[in-house]
Amino acid sequence: MTTTLRPTEPLQRAADGSLSRHYQVCVNSRPVGAVRVSTPARFGPTVAQIDDLRIEEADRGRGRGAVAALAAEEVARGWGCRQVEIRVPADAGAALRLATALGYVHRNRGMEKQLGAVAPGLPEGSRARPMTEAEYGPWRERGIAGYAQDWIDRDVPEALARAKALQDYARSLPQGLATENARISVLEHEGSPVGDLWLAFPDDKAFVFNVETYEEHRGRGHGRSLMLLAEAQTVAAGRRVLGLNVFAGNTPAERLYESLGYVPVGYSMYKNLL
Repeated sequence: MTTTLRPTEPLQRAADGSLSRHYQVCVNSRPVGAVRVSTPARFGPTVAQIDDLRIEEADRGRGRGAVAALAAEEVARGWGCRQVEIRVPADAGAALRLATALGYVHRNRGMEKQLGAVAPGLPEGSRARPMTEAEYGPWRERGIAGYAQDWIDRDVPEALARAKALQDYARSLPQGLATENARISVLEHEGSPVGDLWLAFPDDKAFVFNVETYEEHRGRGHGRSLMLLAEAQTVAAGRRVLGLNVFAGNTPAERLYESLGYVPVGYSMYKNLL
C-alpha cells in the first residue's frame, strides 16, 4: 500500500511571505488523515512547521503517520526549507515516540501550574518593585542577546535568531514598561537587586516570558523567590494558571519548575533537513 499526501487547497501565500498548505493523507487514494505544512514568519522561509498531523483511528498503528510526516518533510524541502518544527502535546505519547524515532529533538517544552486562591509570600528579606526606566534599556538589550543565543544554540541560524529576538521583544513590549498586560519587576534581597521577572497576561492565564537571577546572586534560592513572585502576581491579577517555556538542556530551571509543581503541556521539537 502507498501512503501519499494530496493537496486540498492551492498553496497559500501570506502578505509576510509565509507559505502554508493543507493535505489529505491517503493510502492508495483513500483518505485516512490530514496534515498542514507551513513556514511561520517567525523564522523566515527556511524553517517549516508540520501542524495538525492526524491519522484516523482505524488506520493507526500501521506506519501511516510516519510516512505522512516524511512526506511533509519532502514538501518542506521542495519549498527550500532546511529545518522542520513540530509541537507535540505532553499527553500524546505515541506522537512523541514517533517524532523521536524520526529524528526530531527537543528544543523547549511548555509547562503550566494550577494555582490556588491564596498568593504565596516571599522569603524574609526579599521584596519586589517595578523595574525603572533607567533599568529597562540595558535589561532589554541583555534579554534580546540572551534570547537570540538560546535559539542559536539550538541550530537556528544566527541572523534568523537575532531577527526573531528583536521581533518578539518589539511585538510583546510595544510600549516598553507601559505595555498593557505586561509587568516587569525587580526582586531585591536585603536592599540589593538579585533578579528580575517579566510576566504577561495575554488571556485568562499568565505567562512567564523571562525570569533571571543575576549571576553574582545565583545558587541562593532567588530563582525560587522569583517564581513565587510570579505566582503571587498571577493570583493578584485574578488568574489561576501560570505557564512558561523552558529550553531543553536548562537542567537547573527544569528541576526548579518541577519542584514547584509545574507539569509539561507540550514539547517543541525540530529536525534539520539534510
